[in-house]
Amino acid sequence: MNTTRIRIANKRLILVALATVLGLLTTACGAQPQATAPAPSPAQSSKGGVITVLAAASLTETFNQIGKDFEAKNPGSRVSFSFGSSATLATQIVQGAPADVFAAASPATMKTAAGAASTPTDFVSNTLEIAVPKGNPHKISGLKDFGDESRRIALCAPQVPCGAASVKVFAEAEIVPKPDTLEQDVKATLQKVASDEVDAGLVYRTDVIAAGDQVDGIEFPEAQLATNTYPIATLEDSKNPALAQAFVDYVLSPEAQGVLANAGFDNL
Repeated sequence: MNTTRIRIANKRLILVALATVLGLLTTACGAQPQATAPAPSPAQSSKGGVITVLAAASLTETFNQIGKDFEAKNPGSRVSFSFGSSATLATQIVQGAPADVFAAASPATMKTAAGAASTPTDFVSNTLEIAVPKGNPHKISGLKDFGDESRRIALCAPQVPCGAASVKVFAEAEIVPKPDTLEQDVKATLQKVASDEVDAGLVYRTDVIAAGDQVDGIEFPEAQLATNTYPIATLEDSKNPALAQAFVDYVLSPEAQGVLANAGFDNL
């Protein structure tokens, strides 16, 4: 009888122990943490996403290259550009156009957007050059030809940076220009020359270089009296301020400055 009771008691102890072990196993299984996605890398978390850069038309070729280089160095990032007259872009910014970075062709146009931009940094400068159709078929010899009414002349409108620089150059040279057309940005002026719609135009040296074999360039001494400095700044309403600042920093880097110098810009 005592032996039977002992066996029953032992069985009860075993069952209790098994129940306890099963309970612990169940609890452990239920408490097992679920898999979570790995944390993003620092480059993705601080520099990923998309930004829109508004930039002067004269920066088209260089910024397209700089944008590609920047994206390659910052996986997960994308830079969208909108090029045009700095004056027009500044007005768009003031009116609330969504953007993250502004690169202007003059401090004056950057000042227009001052309330919507952070403190700007100057990053390159540029000078004017006479552009003529390839081979100079109309025999333009210098700046004085811009005052000849018989010549077909294209200039940038005075409210845009290349136009403001032109006004200063003509004043220094004491020449009254006789333009046939005033264009809203430097690329439009250059196109008039490349298509032989005009005998000559006044554009930036970098635009003559970018046009390749479509035009020829003629340097003139007064150009040094109207050098344009280019500022860049992040915008206060940027949706991705970390990536915007990273792009500005890259534009100031030796790599990007090399791209700009190769295109004819002067590093500061």
